[in-house]
Amino acid sequence: MLSTGLSSVYSGFSTAAGIAGNIFAFVLFVSPLPTFKRIIRNKSTEQFSGLPYIYALLNCLICLWYGMPVVKTGIILVATVNSFGAVFQLVYLSIFITYAERATKLRMLGLLGAVAVIFAFVVFMSLGVLEYDDRQTFVGYLSVASLISMFASPLFIIVSSCGIILSQIAFRPCNFLSLMLFLIYPFAETGYQNKECRIHAI
Repeated sequence: MLSTGLSSVYSGFSTAAGIAGNIFAFVLFVSPLPTFKRIIRNKSTEQFSGLPYIYALLNCLICLWYGMPVVKTGIILVATVNSFGAVFQLVYLSIFITYAERATKLRMLGLLGAVAVIFAFVVFMSLGVLEYDDRQTFVGYLSVASLISMFASPLFIIVSSCGIILSQIAFRPCNFLSLMLFLIYPFAETGYQNKECRIHAI
């Protein structure tokens, strides 16, 4: 009876972490809206960089793939929020490319192509080469690497205006909270499933 109660609490905790992660991630995804309103209004990307959105798109695609049942079961909330995130990043990049100078436009299109190739390679390796356990580990490590690259990407942007830097890294607290919650959620779900297996075995 006690084990059943603890399992319910554990399951509730992991679900709450996943839902909270979705909320904070959504706030993170909409935070660049003022920047893109400015770009549309001025019809120029000015000194803004599109790299953070390239990194964010790659991260969303890999984390979306990690949350799919074919890679890891029980963490569908990771897949749902990152599917929305990928759409947001594609919209932002479309706006950025539309108003960018020709050289920047071509560079961003090349980077978008590189993201597509990398993601296709990840999917191919996952389904065509690796077994389920190895697939989960492979995509899991890539998810962590892509998260780190996304959160670190503003550090590589060198611009002359502090205002531009601040607008590029807005809502970093939401980044941190979202990251912590989505790190907790998969581990909590895995632990809960393992606990359930032990209970049924007994």
